[in-house]
Amino acid sequence: MKYSSTRGNSAQVTSAEAIIKGLALDSGLFVPDELPQIDMSFIESLVPLSYEERAQKVLGLFLTDYSAEEIKTCVENAYGHGKFDCEGRAPVTDLGTMQVLELWHGPTSAFKDMALQLLPQLMSTALKKTGEQDKVLILVATSGDTGKAALEGFKDVDQISIMVFYPEGGVSKIQQLQMLTQEGANVNVTAVKGNFDDAQSGVKVIFADQDFNSQLKSKGVKLSSANSINWGRLVPQIVYYFSAYADLCKTGRIKAGEEINFTVPTGNFGNILAGFYAKQMGLPVHKLICASNANNVLTDFLQTGRYDRNREFYKTITPSMDILISSNLERLLYHVTGDKAQVADWMAQLAQKGSYEVDVKTRGIIKETFWADFVDDEATKKCIRQVYSQHKYVLDTHSAVAYQVAENYRHETKDNHVMVVVSTASPYKFNGSVLEALQVETEGLDEFGLLDKLREMNDQPIPAGLAALKTKEVRHKGVCGKEAMAESVLNFIET
Repeated sequence: MKYSSTRGNSAQVTSAEAIIKGLALDSGLFVPDELPQIDMSFIESLVPLSYEERAQKVLGLFLTDYSAEEIKTCVENAYGHGKFDCEGRAPVTDLGTMQVLELWHGPTSAFKDMALQLLPQLMSTALKKTGEQDKVLILVATSGDTGKAALEGFKDVDQISIMVFYPEGGVSKIQQLQMLTQEGANVNVTAVKGNFDDAQSGVKVIFADQDFNSQLKSKGVKLSSANSINWGRLVPQIVYYFSAYADLCKTGRIKAGEEINFTVPTGNFGNILAGFYAKQMGLPVHKLICASNANNVLTDFLQTGRYDRNREFYKTITPSMDILISSNLERLLYHVTGDKAQVADWMAQLAQKGSYEVDVKTRGIIKETFWADFVDDEATKKCIRQVYSQHKYVLDTHSAVAYQVAENYRHETKDNHVMVVVSTASPYKFNGSVLEALQVETEGLDEFGLLDKLREMNDQPIPAGLAALKTKEVRHKGVCGKEAMAESVLNFIET
């Protein structure tokens, strides 16, 4: 299978080449030239399998230049060796009216582990397969979870270094501690004065700067990405949609072939886009419901067809969704229109004016699959309280956004398909906000006191990686303005 740029001005590449490059030379995103198609026998074959075995079958459809043995080794290294605290890796919990897909049982307690434990394995294998001699520097902009998951996945991996930029004051205290205490000889974490979009735009500018990339090349370094703009980050996420469906069949909650809905909290649009790929491949998905916080740029786009980032930016209790530029939407537009020149034009408008508007036909096609809504912080807290009261189940803030939007969707549409709420983080990662939502007194408690307090209410134990933060040394103290990000990159590779 070959991969091409969404903007049409780069050569076709293999999946290994796409994973190493991260971003196409024309600044577009790599997409498969065709999507593999599956039938019900394929889905039924997944039911008795482990998560790792399911992953091997799904990934094998896309990574056709990798051998079956290479994929098996990558998958086992990613999900085995005690890295996950749950045998099913991504279990589905039945809350009666809702099914909750828990994607936070990995080493950093967030859904990004599902992809970022695998991406380093795929990239390391790709470097060997292609005979690449240069060192690869992974550049990451994070709104919280991607940073730590990428750092943990890439630490001390041969031939690869990683540098993470995060918005100063724009992540939770636990997320910040996770990153600043990161060990590894090949890692760097730097705060950017600004919001996530400043950090993300700065990384994109660095990727697009040919002179700067030539300067790096002279030092034997080439750039790649661990954000979901990298196909190797996105393709592992397709797996858990298939796995969730197989688990629902296994428990008898649905019959094979029955359509279901997924509600996904999303900022950068990668998580829900993986669900779109699963649906396009033949997974019986009825609707994909996009759940946003007060930074509701995606809700507006999916409802009106107009994307406009020229709006007030809100810092919320769901910081991983505090995003106004949703990079993966570009891939959706490509698949819906098949028109690379049009996609390139829309992206140019976004870069130059901060907005674009799709045509009526495109908007109509998107609405056939997607529904969207958003909730503010107060509604998010109320949802956490209600779910806890009804089920004694603790949602994190992001998952609560999805849960409430799923409720809103059902109320408005009367759709009675089985609903899967995609839960993206452990509540312990956002303990202060969760405890506030549960109206628990927390005065005088530090982050670790908050962890202990939440444990009193939660059946799930405190994740080992979070508990260990209490005694870990802060190793990264760098701060820069967005205009100085390239200089920070040079300083890192020269140390």
